[in-house]
Amino acid sequence: MSVQVFKSIFPYTQELLAEYPLMEDRQLDQAISDASTAYQTWKKFSYYERGRVLKNAASILRRDQEMLATLTTKEMGKITSEAMAEVEKCAGTAEYFADHSEILLKDELLEAGYSKSFVCFQPIGVILGIMPWNFPFWQVFRYAVPTIMAGNTTLLKHAPNVCGCALALEKIFLEAGAPIGVFTSLIIDTPAVAKILSSDAVHAVTLTGSERAGSSVAALAGINIKKSVMELGGSDALIVLPDADMQMAVSVALNSRMQNAGQSCIAAKRFIILKDAAQDFLQQFLIRLKNLQQGDPFDKSIHMGPMARLDLANTLDQQLKNSVKMGAKLEYGGEMNGCNFKPALLLDVKKNMPAFDEETFGPMAAVILAKDEADAVRLANDSRYGLAASIWTRDIQKGIDLAKQLEAGGVFINALVKSDPRLPFGGIKKSGYGRELDRHGIMEFVNIKTIAVSQSE
Repeated sequence: MSVQVFKSIFPYTQELLAEYPLMEDRQLDQAISDASTAYQTWKKFSYYERGRVLKNAASILRRDQEMLATLTTKEMGKITSEAMAEVEKCAGTAEYFADHSEILLKDELLEAGYSKSFVCFQPIGVILGIMPWNFPFWQVFRYAVPTIMAGNTTLLKHAPNVCGCALALEKIFLEAGAPIGVFTSLIIDTPAVAKILSSDAVHAVTLTGSERAGSSVAALAGINIKKSVMELGGSDALIVLPDADMQMAVSVALNSRMQNAGQSCIAAKRFIILKDAAQDFLQQFLIRLKNLQQGDPFDKSIHMGPMARLDLANTLDQQLKNSVKMGAKLEYGGEMNGCNFKPALLLDVKKNMPAFDEETFGPMAAVILAKDEADAVRLANDSRYGLAASIWTRDIQKGIDLAKQLEAGGVFINALVKSDPRLPFGGIKKSGYGRELDRHGIMEFVNIKTIAVSQSE
């Protein structure tokens, strides 16, 4: 039986907040048609005109920051300080692409024996975005802002548990001055994706989500010969060398693993510690971990709220228990009470354990000991994922040399792994393909058009 209504539930108490009926077929058809019609107009807007809409959106985000943050906290459990920061990051990214897209998409002159030859970058049409719940505003802005600034329009299929955020996003773009159809939120279930991608009015799809969802949507895109970008999560390695600034490494490691209740694709999930650094690192990390306060995400004194859904907490609980059965040691935490999962530290983690092989999407750190630097690289690369990684060492050149050996879309040395509008973001292997943000991201959904001119006599 197909789902007819999506429910918004406050994870901390399981209170039902709202119900959202799914769109009927005629409503979906109209949304696709509106996006296609809007594209014909929107692509003719100048960069200045598109940028003005994005800067208006940034102003609205800041004006309504507290209200939007509260909505995020209610629907997926993020603590208020993190929710406020997410909204501000969206505003800054909108302003960045408003100011830089014309430069990023400037015609590129080429020398090829013609009197003039160049490449221009033009929009391609309607882009479907399939986004997750863990950063309900940022994940959308990360793809939608460069997509829209390039002259495309977009249809958003957001996660079912953040429908309120999805509809708020549409209102923001409309109030900012975007014509109807430039940004549309679709309240639809998964089967509707096949219908959308089969439409000649839709030209590409971008998805952030699970490996399973990515495989399914990428197959649909392939069948319909549509461009696709996939960001499918990861099992990021955090490598700590003995010469690291241990206090800083521990502080960032804790933040990376536990922020957003551990529900981040670029969280440090596998702590690969060289043996000579292990005692110092683990001693400091455990002290900080025990000081984390968990509870009501609206309580400003706490550091971490609940996980977003019961099924997610149950999955993490099973991954932890199976890893322990296979020989891992639960050093701390791991208790579960509804969506509230106590931050956990697993030691003696090895290959073939869920904590090593799978993406653990929640507040659980897995510690893996490495014999030396070469072993650390081997362990980091021994994963089907390849999104990002970090390396901690005072020897910067050594850090760069090791970073070049890691199979990942991004490596940060002595810094928190994070997405930034000025840097390309994406992964390799089962973490997906394609890039978001910066020039590489805005180029994903444009026609890279060659124009060559021979001067007639």
